[in-house]
Amino acid sequence: MKLFHIVRMDRGGYDTYDSAVVAARTKTGAQKTHPDGEAREWEKDLSRLITWVKAEKVSVEYIGQAARGVKAGVICASFNAG
Repeated sequence: MKLFHIVRMDRGGYDTYDSAVVAARTKTGAQKTHPDGEAREWEKDLSRLITWVKAEKVSVEYIGQAARGVKAGVICASFNAG
């Protein structure tokens, strides 16, 4: 499992996530992870697009190898409460 820093490429605003650190097997897997913890096809749920962006608007940076036993998902997320 690898660790990635994901960041939305637009400004977002209040009551939105701006970034997260996630564990994923691939860059694409990281890019499709919602900072609230869901890695499945959440983009079809319009209510969840209010707090995040579609995968093509997510910047992904590899930051390292996860410790043994770490499962895919969100390690830490940044939410801008309004």
